[in-house]
Amino acid sequence: MRSVWNGSISFGLVSIPVKTYSATERTASVSFVRIHAKDGGRIHYRKVCELDGEEVPTEEVGKGYQAADDTIVPITDEDLAKLPLPTTKTLTILAFVGADEIDPLQLDKSYFLGPNGVAATKPYALLRDALEHQEKVAIGKVAMHGRETLAMLRAHDGAIAMHTLLWPDQIRSAHAVAPSEKVEIRENELALAETLMDSLGELDESELHDDYREAVEELVTAKLEGGEPVAPRAAPRGGKVIDLMAALENSVRAARESRGEGGGAGEDADEADRASVTPIGSRKTTKKAAAKTASGSGAKKTAARKTSGSAAKKSASGRSAASGGKKSATGGKKAAAKSSASKSAAKKSTAKKSSRKASA
Repeated sequence: MRSVWNGSISFGLVSIPVKTYSATERTASVSFVRIHAKDGGRIHYRKVCELDGEEVPTEEVGKGYQAADDTIVPITDEDLAKLPLPTTKTLTILAFVGADEIDPLQLDKSYFLGPNGVAATKPYALLRDALEHQEKVAIGKVAMHGRETLAMLRAHDGAIAMHTLLWPDQIRSAHAVAPSEKVEIRENELALAETLMDSLGELDESELHDDYREAVEELVTAKLEGGEPVAPRAAPRGGKVIDLMAALENSVRAARESRGEGGGAGEDADEADRASVTPIGSRKTTKKAAAKTASGSGAKKTAARKTSGSAAKKSASGRSAASGGKKSATGGKKAAAKSSASKSAAKKSTAKKSSRKASA
């Protein structure tokens, strides 16, 4: 690897000569070239001077600083080397802090630092082991690529890694994008979300790959061979989430099935909340069923009351008819007493039977 910056780490009174190497590369990512869509010819960007309109070779391209009045002041590498900044060749450590005290939003670029020379090996290893043993990172300042920046040093895989950091005033506030209204999260919802986090398992770095790059390579191969490009795989449509609890439970179940594990999400919800988790839709259905059951019970009671009332009315009617029969028999003529008595007896028998049927 080619070093991109040579200097030293100032660790108290200890100076550690180091070489800096880029820790990342983007050559493996997808990159496209500009072409003329009409004929497929490459489009090149040329450095042209705006004063004479002539193309300028790379070796004649210099630096300039544009002032507030748009005046451009030429700046040479010699001018920058004479700046009264100790960080131009020295990474000065300011403090040692816990890694969790650094906001990941500040991370910019990553580098590896290696000892520059045999004499730098021992102090380099001492700083690396101290960082690893104390589980801390070093914060310092360094001037690289024409600007001064914050830097974080940490032990990594037997070496010292350096991450340049953005200045605190370069981090925008998230106030404008955070929800303005208060959102109420229930305990069982939070418990299921945490269960889903645990169900997804640990990250397997061997399964991480660039799907986009592979798809582009397949497309290019198909075009080179004169065939039709492979039809894109249809992405699953995500429906509108109405029941959050049901979505969480289904997610937990799917995560476990993908790992070949059994068990449902309800068991974990019971353990976390000590109660069964009822989805919103199920609760509405239960309420409706309960209302129907109550309504049916009330209807049965009303029907029973109506039947009892009707039977009572019929019984009273039978009694009135029997009483009327008796009065008719008594009010008959004395001349037809025997005949009237037999008829009255018949009427009494009929009234009694009618009254018994009504009562039954």
